[in-house]
Amino acid sequence: MLTILGFVMIATFLVLIMMKKMSPIAALVLIPALFCVFVGKGAHLGDYVLDGIGNLAPTAAMLMFAIVYFGVMIDVGLFDPIVRGILRFCKADPVRIVIGTAVLAAIVSLDGDGSTTFMITVSAMYPLYKRLKMSLVVMTGVAATANGVMNTLPWGGPTARAATALKVDAADIFVPMIPALAMGLVAVFLLSYALGLRERKRLGILSLDEVLQKETAEETVLVGAGGDGRTSLTKNTGGTTGGPGAGTGTADTTGTDGTAADADADGDGDADADGDADDDGFQGLDPHRATLRPKLYWFNAALTVLLLTAMIMEWLPIPVLFLLGAALALTVNFPHMPDQKARIGAHAENVLNVTGMVFAAAVFTGVLQGTGMVDHMADWLVDAIPDGMGPHMGLVTGLLSIPLTYFMSNDGFYFGVLPVLAEAGQAHGVGTLEIARASIAGQALHMSSPLVPAVYVLVGMAKVEFGDHTRFTVKWAVLTSLVVLGAGILFGII
Repeated sequence: MLTILGFVMIATFLVLIMMKKMSPIAALVLIPALFCVFVGKGAHLGDYVLDGIGNLAPTAAMLMFAIVYFGVMIDVGLFDPIVRGILRFCKADPVRIVIGTAVLAAIVSLDGDGSTTFMITVSAMYPLYKRLKMSLVVMTGVAATANGVMNTLPWGGPTARAATALKVDAADIFVPMIPALAMGLVAVFLLSYALGLRERKRLGILSLDEVLQKETAEETVLVGAGGDGRTSLTKNTGGTTGGPGAGTGTADTTGTDGTAADADADGDGDADADGDADDDGFQGLDPHRATLRPKLYWFNAALTVLLLTAMIMEWLPIPVLFLLGAALALTVNFPHMPDQKARIGAHAENVLNVTGMVFAAAVFTGVLQGTGMVDHMADWLVDAIPDGMGPHMGLVTGLLSIPLTYFMSNDGFYFGVLPVLAEAGQAHGVGTLEIARASIAGQALHMSSPLVPAVYVLVGMAKVEFGDHTRFTVKWAVLTSLVVLGAGILFGII
């Protein structure tokens, strides 16, 4: 019974948010609470929720201070050179823009933190997608899938969990899988090319008045978001935009035909009714903005490198590192209290949206685990494996990793399900390392799971509905995971 209710609860959640009948935060809270009552454990709901919050509180703290830290780094201009380089490569070509999104997400993913990757990627690419009226779910889908493949790095989480659960060396899992993971990245780049061609076909030949082709005294690349963590691209026309540090320019919110009707934020190929309505509060920060700190550029770069190094080397817990980093960045770059308060306020919306979603997800995970639904679902799936598939447990593990790491946390899969699969594989002569390698094949899809806090950073900063992102991304992420698994089998790794 718990198995059926667990699957029904997850299906209900996904259907409601994809059909936009409920907001993700409401669905994450109300649906599990209702199902908790259904299974007769409503009296324990408070304990389940507090347990879930306790488990996710460090993640929420990490995201809170990571958003502040990287928001400050964007404000002071640390990522301006990266943005300018990406813009010069992408020009006004949708194909280059989508490929650039995948490349940037993959490179930044080397730090092993999804929220960091999504903040930097969206900050760099958002203005191009908005100015060219490109589908924003293409950006979020490509970024999430690329990050999912790179999430298999030993310091990214899944590989370390698999190594810990099966008591093997993480390097023995990851290094042999590099060819298969490389094929996964190739699949992401090919997907980006195909999606870029589709966007180019939909939008036709585009022009930004050479905004992206050459820099002139009248052109300004804006690389920060004073109020919402986004970036903007404008051309000086003599107008003004309000807000502290705003440049003397107005963003062109019209499409290629002179109207805003060709905007397509949900990726369905149709114009959205609201067009560019969300640009009304769009505030850009020009290269001469008051928040820039060019004299502190190398200090900020060194601080960021040190922070990422400390995170990879695990010198301190990640939430503590970002807490210290955010405090130091604010103190050095903005020594005056009013300036510090202004920067914190500028990024407060993103902090509230993301951390609120994380704590709402704590209700979902708390009920799943507290009621025993996760355990029953995992046992049912393992028991459903036919005996004849025993010698092919590597393939079975890889296939199961795709849905299981989407419907449950990595901790639940790697510490709860994987040891059972490894034991079944050993009984049929399948090595533990082979099972461990197969278990990381599904990470391309995992990064779009509603149980992954970082995905809310991605859709929140991109102003994309989570349901739209899910509907667009799942099929491509599953395909990418299958490519990784197929390449692993073809190369004899799995």
